[in-house]
Amino acid sequence: MRAFLVSSIGVACAAVLALPSAVPAGAAPAPASTSAHRTAPAGSAAPDGASVPGRPSVPDRPSVSDGASVPDRAARSVDVPGSTQSLPLRALPVPSDRVGDPATVPDEGLPEREVSPFSLLGVVWNDADAELRGTVQVRTRATGTGTWSSWQSLETHNAEHSADLGTAERDSAAVRGSTAPLWVGDSDAVSVRVRPEAPDPQGRTGTAEPLPRGLHLELVDPGQDPRTSASGAAKAWQSGRTGQQTGRITADGVLPALSKAASEALGEAEAGLAPGTRPYIGPRPGIVTRKGWGADEKLRERTFVYTSTVKAAFIHHSATGNNYTCAEAPAVLRGIYRYHVKSSGWRDIGYNFAVDKCGNIYEGRAGGVTKAVLGAHTLGFNSNTMGIAVLGTFTDSNPPAAAVSAIAKLTAWKLGLFGANPKGKVTLVSGGSNKYKKGVKVSLNVISGHRDGYATECPGARLYNKLGSARSSSAQLQGR
Repeated sequence: MRAFLVSSIGVACAAVLALPSAVPAGAAPAPASTSAHRTAPAGSAAPDGASVPGRPSVPDRPSVSDGASVPDRAARSVDVPGSTQSLPLRALPVPSDRVGDPATVPDEGLPEREVSPFSLLGVVWNDADAELRGTVQVRTRATGTGTWSSWQSLETHNAEHSADLGTAERDSAAVRGSTAPLWVGDSDAVSVRVRPEAPDPQGRTGTAEPLPRGLHLELVDPGQDPRTSASGAAKAWQSGRTGQQTGRITADGVLPALSKAASEALGEAEAGLAPGTRPYIGPRPGIVTRKGWGADEKLRERTFVYTSTVKAAFIHHSATGNNYTCAEAPAVLRGIYRYHVKSSGWRDIGYNFAVDKCGNIYEGRAGGVTKAVLGAHTLGFNSNTMGIAVLGTFTDSNPPAAAVSAIAKLTAWKLGLFGANPKGKVTLVSGGSNKYKKGVKVSLNVISGHRDGYATECPGARLYNKLGSARSSSAQLQGR
């Protein structure tokens, strides 16, 4: 199945729109081209005709018949709205029950204040290697109603969703420590409090752990989709499932579904196999591309980074909460994307794909849905894998059946392109995590949860428990 490697996959298969754009200020340079990580520019030159600094000169990837890898000049010229407010946190008054306690480290935060409208938030700090040991809670006021939410907690352990240690993306000066983002809906006021972890009860330390320096509250307005309404994108996705199987991306930015026979025929052609060889490729599901969910291609780095193959899929939850509608899912993605790039300093959104609660599938990191795009989703195991995030939090809530089904459909197709068996095992080499040291060879399920490669709650116990059924369904869709 070597013919399913990146070098050939994007030629005849309908791939995703890969839109060129300017490199954001302070963005991390892409890793230099190697046999494992290959950097390809979206265009061979910067808009002013000069080469992009820090980027090796690599020829453009081959285009495909539907224009999926060809620059979309109309979309590139659209000004996608959206903004980020960055508010520094400050020390809060010590509660009366803690006054005089020498072990007290002041909380940091912001009292209730009105701000420009936003829908997603998170907290960032200067040092990406520093861990926030404590709790982060927020309250927000709904725009128009004046109703304040209750206190909501943010997931503070977010470093495990990032580029691998020692890579250009991870080591960039632009990268900051960050909590997971939280979707709160249209809001116009906010309050936040960050409380340090209590002193060690075993007496090893007499004071609470100090908070990281440079704490800022990031308030993200994802903006309106400039191309279509979110509900329109969802409707287009539905029509793509049942419409003519042309394989071309629709005007609404949806890569339509293909039958198993059509998907296998494309795979056979790519691999140079005789018709009827049955390469175990599942039917391609409909995929809402970056154009479809309104990604602002000016935010991300201009180049793409690839690895050799896709051996496994890591399943995540976004930890952004479950308080969104499926019509809002494109806006949630635009918010996560902006937070990952502008607030956390990553080169692009970290996940390769996302799935919403209705089972809609979305392209994540740019570079082509059929290609082995290097993501920033599973610290230590980003190479030769893909990351799929289900939008929501599934520690105590069950994932919708439609979302689990979408995982099975997506993995049956994408893993099939690279000859991977969804019910099989694979050996991966750790890039370094809190569970496996760098260089350790690890045997994992081809469809694994984030916690299999890193000591974390992700993808939430309830979603993790559904991965067995997803593996079985995925293998069946491949015809195994």
